[in-house]
Amino acid sequence: MSHAEHTGCFHCGLPVAADNFFHTTIEGKDRQFCCLGCQSVCKIIYDSGLQGFYQRTPEGQLLAPPPPLPKDIALYDIDEVQSEFVGDLGQIRHINLLVEGIHCAACIWLIERSLQTLPGIIDVKVNLANRRTHVRWDNSQIKLSQILKRMGDIGYAAVPFDPESAEGLINKQNRSMLLRMAFAGFAMMNMMWIAIALFAGANQDEFRNLFHWIGFALATPTLAYSGWPFFRGAVTGLVNKHLTMDLPIAIGASITYIYSTWITVTGTTSGDVYFDTVVNFIFIILVGRFLEAKSKRHALAATQRLLDLQPRVATVIRHNEQKTVPVRSIKEGETVLIRGGDKAPVDGVITEGESAFDEAMISGESMPVPKQTGHLVLAGTINLESAIQVQVTGTLANTTLGRIISLVEEAQASKAPIQCIADKIVPWFVAVTLLLATITFFLWHAENFDKAILAATSVMIITCPCAFGMSTPMSITVASGLGASYGILVKNGAVLEHLSDINHFVFDKTGTLTQGKIKLRQIVTDNFSEQVLLNLAAQAEQLSEHNIARSIVQSAVEQGIQLQSNRVKNFRNQPGMGISANIDDRTLYLGTANWLHQNNIRLNNHLNTRASELEHQGISCIQAAVDGQHVGFFAVADTLRPDAKSLIQNLREKGIRLTLLSGDRKAVAQAIAEELGGMTVIAEVLPQQKDEVIKQLQQSGERVAMIGDGINDAPALIRADVGIAIGSGTDASMECADIILLSNELDKIRLAMQLSRRTLKTIRQNIIMSIIYNVIMVPLAMMAWVTPLVAAISMPVSSIAVIANAARIRTFIKAR
Repeated sequence: MSHAEHTGCFHCGLPVAADNFFHTTIEGKDRQFCCLGCQSVCKIIYDSGLQGFYQRTPEGQLLAPPPPLPKDIALYDIDEVQSEFVGDLGQIRHINLLVEGIHCAACIWLIERSLQTLPGIIDVKVNLANRRTHVRWDNSQIKLSQILKRMGDIGYAAVPFDPESAEGLINKQNRSMLLRMAFAGFAMMNMMWIAIALFAGANQDEFRNLFHWIGFALATPTLAYSGWPFFRGAVTGLVNKHLTMDLPIAIGASITYIYSTWITVTGTTSGDVYFDTVVNFIFIILVGRFLEAKSKRHALAATQRLLDLQPRVATVIRHNEQKTVPVRSIKEGETVLIRGGDKAPVDGVITEGESAFDEAMISGESMPVPKQTGHLVLAGTINLESAIQVQVTGTLANTTLGRIISLVEEAQASKAPIQCIADKIVPWFVAVTLLLATITFFLWHAENFDKAILAATSVMIITCPCAFGMSTPMSITVASGLGASYGILVKNGAVLEHLSDINHFVFDKTGTLTQGKIKLRQIVTDNFSEQVLLNLAAQAEQLSEHNIARSIVQSAVEQGIQLQSNRVKNFRNQPGMGISANIDDRTLYLGTANWLHQNNIRLNNHLNTRASELEHQGISCIQAAVDGQHVGFFAVADTLRPDAKSLIQNLREKGIRLTLLSGDRKAVAQAIAEELGGMTVIAEVLPQQKDEVIKQLQQSGERVAMIGDGINDAPALIRADVGIAIGSGTDASMECADIILLSNELDKIRLAMQLSRRTLKTIRQNIIMSIIYNVIMVPLAMMAWVTPLVAAISMPVSSIAVIANAARIRTFIKAR
């Protein structure tokens, strides 16, 4: 039998039966495997050039044989099935996958590298905290079933994420750990009686060997069953030439067990047995890992609460009958009944009834929001009063709540720059640990062999890189989940770090500092009918998302003008300038004076003079031309948001520079700035010029945050170091922003800044805590002042301390 036949599985490290194993040639050498799954996965990994996965197997985590591939994965290519999990069934799609078999950072590396080699894959992000993978792909080039099969090929069973199946997987993992922990706890309690007897003097009489053998009988199955995860992780790392944190634990337990067994078998009286130490620290470490897992889950509670907001079933009205059905079976356009006290299961528009809704978990708005026919209801919000009927506009991932959860999970999967430093340091811990343990043994073995064994074991157990490695991801995960619960969506972890360094805030005016509820104050014309001009303008503006367009349309509707989009031809929107369109047989230009000038329309001096007077009062004037003639303008005005002045004052007191950046006339923008207490004003800028302004500020050394809400803000939001879109914004601005405020409260900007600074402070605290722990505890262990049992208690406590400190981020909003 060859040497390979005596080692464990080349992929996962599990034992291989002597008479039944699988083998194949890997890099010119014959390698053996415990099962066909491990053989296939390993071969695909090497054939794909991804063998670096084995060098990246991290500290304290395990590999395992690949789980079975989900059945009938081809069904997920059917749009009707896919619609339950995929937000947009267009050519470019994205989905969250629940992944079984993912353990560590090496798994993240392997999944991301492997999928990115497939044609049609646009982006892959793996979230280790909740075992999910977010994939964006081009459905015309690759099908979802091919993505799932590829993940199965490299050893991971992936299915579209469903909260109920995710909960089942977590419970399964917890049950396995609990069984091992319970077995070790039972052995520990019985071992205590043996230890008491030996310390009471039984080690000096004829019962000495009997108690030693009883201790051996209790420790052996405990080490084999409860300690198996540590041995599996250690063997996996050695096979793949990577040192894991399980290795020193396994070595420490093994050496202590072997030494105690030798004393027991030989019957020598020159040393003591430490079976109780073996059992105790295995139990303690398992308890620590279990508590650590529970603490992580508790820290992620904000995200879980968002998932729990959405009901699993709904009452749908079909053929005049009420039926309770799963939410995933409901189609857009159907009618759902939401009774008083129930949570809305879907997004939809009220078709019958009036009520008030609690939207606190979505927008952070504490007051009930009145709703009536035509108003939008959001999934997860609570109906506080009477029953209503809602026409469905979105379900599951297609709801506002679904999109919020998706953004939060993307943020939790991302890495802040500071984490990169920690990731580089962590892999050196194990090698240093083994070196220090070896030095400790040789320092003490000449004086006392027993003391040398225990001191070296303590060093191997007590060193803990886990706390250092979790310092950043746990803080970001808690912060992004907390922000979401208060209506602040952070798209990635790096934003939290960047926001704390911002020294210049740039604000859009309309809809940002002002309420965005622009009202048409008056229509000024020169020899042209006001009613005809309003009719023409409203027909064209119904195709625009701009706040000014909405005010013109609303005014027309209030005056009984019927909107008919089929009357509008050749509609063109020039962001920052205006619109043009043909309505029936007339040509309309609507926008700035420059927009009319660019289209060779001569301005009316009388109208210009009147418009200038109004603009100095903070009233915006939208110029109008019909069939090449300047015929009038629309005077519109907005009011400041109630909290705008307090936010600007707060930022000014912190020494942050402020700029008002607007496409409006300078006189209007200047009037708003003065009302806010003064700030730099840059007005009459086009969208691309907004982008240039941000670029120039950055080139001068400024770290810039841009706050906006409209389509014309999108380029600037992308350019800024941090882009912030407020709740009344358009889909385009929210897509381009780094932070999305779900409500219109400007105070949330200040809260987001505090959250980012608290998060960065917590990350630094965690890193310092983990360093101090190792600097203090490792020398104490080397001095033989710390027993293996104390070391086993200390190691998980340090990790739990880091998690608990990260969880404290949730308290700062309550205390503010």
